[in-house]
Amino acid sequence: DKFNYNEAEILIEKRSELDRWIISLLNSLIKVVGESYETYEPTRAGRAISDFVTENLSNWFVRLSRKRFWGGEYSEDKISAYQTLYTCLITIAKLMAPISPFYADLLYSDLNKTTEKEPNQSVHLVDFPSFDESLIDKDLEEKMGIAQKVSSMILALRRKEKLKVRQPLAKIVVPVLNKRFREQFASVENIILTEVNVKEVEYWEDTNGMLSKKIKPNFKILGPKYGKLMKEITGAINRFSQADISDLEKMGTFEITADSEKITVLLEDVEIYTEDIPGRVIATEGELTVALDTHVTEELKKEGIAREFVNKIQNIRKENNFEVTDQVSLVILKHIEYNDALLVFKNYICTQTLATDLTLVNKLDNSNAKEVEIDKNVNALILVEKMK
Repeated sequence: DKFNYNEAEILIEKRSELDRWIISLLNSLIKVVGESYETYEPTRAGRAISDFVTENLSNWFVRLSRKRFWGGEYSEDKISAYQTLYTCLITIAKLMAPISPFYADLLYSDLNKTTEKEPNQSVHLVDFPSFDESLIDKDLEEKMGIAQKVSSMILALRRKEKLKVRQPLAKIVVPVLNKRFREQFASVENIILTEVNVKEVEYWEDTNGMLSKKIKPNFKILGPKYGKLMKEITGAINRFSQADISDLEKMGTFEITADSEKITVLLEDVEIYTEDIPGRVIATEGELTVALDTHVTEELKKEGIAREFVNKIQNIRKENNFEVTDQVSLVILKHIEYNDALLVFKNYICTQTLATDLTLVNKLDNSNAKEVEIDKNVNALILVEKMK
């Protein structure tokens, strides 16, 4: 509500990578939707809009921008975040107008009532958006795609191992495919680490010892190509060493001999998969491989408990209808499973929950105290009171 929509537009080159990425995708979307309408393919247009809003705008841009919207000072970065979101929403209203006329008009009019930036009263009176080819950055889209895919892979590993996202982990290990891949990954490293709650990335140039990889022929592709030579080719592929598999992944080709005939094996000709090793779980998707260190140290466990308390306290604040800016006091019943964690991370918990103090007590009889689950078979009694 405090945002001034009449602020001068932040130049695109001064916006964050996240802003430039979503604007790049938005311009690509305008192009696709325009082409779809022109060729009478409204279903293709609708799916493109839906994918953009769900996967990229909502699940990625808005989620990663929450702190920019809510926290910090009224900075250029905050203005840029609001302006970028507004541009996306008003453009989406215009793009969806032909296939969702009533909701598009409502979205358009609601935005325009607030900003008064549009000259027309209805979305059905405006020109169709035009895309700017110069704003489409495929390299940036590729980098952010890596961040999205790797984050999804790691979160899937967490679910598989029953490791809560609020539990910090030490590191992920990433095999380096090539120099360009490392540069791309490094540029989105902080986004990935924040998303999956891991402390650091370890890059491995040589995956021997880190990964145990297996390889098998892709018979659907090799069979039609080589027919009678398949028995010899299968034997040669089954004899690949870890180094041979690594060379095939890096170069994209590997030469073998089958019945005195030289055969060039391509990546698409085989299926490569990894096996978990003690202390690490591994996920592979296409050329991307990531290993998650699942060992939880005592310090990491304490931090995880602290994050769990922050989440529970924030929920209690919401249940009590406290304002976002309300300061509170915290009183928590002692428990051997979390006392040390609360003492070590007291300042962090207070900062995150706007608490002026956190007190551990031996007895808590206040009827306003709430019992919450912190871990399996570990409950905490918490009293959150608004400061007067």
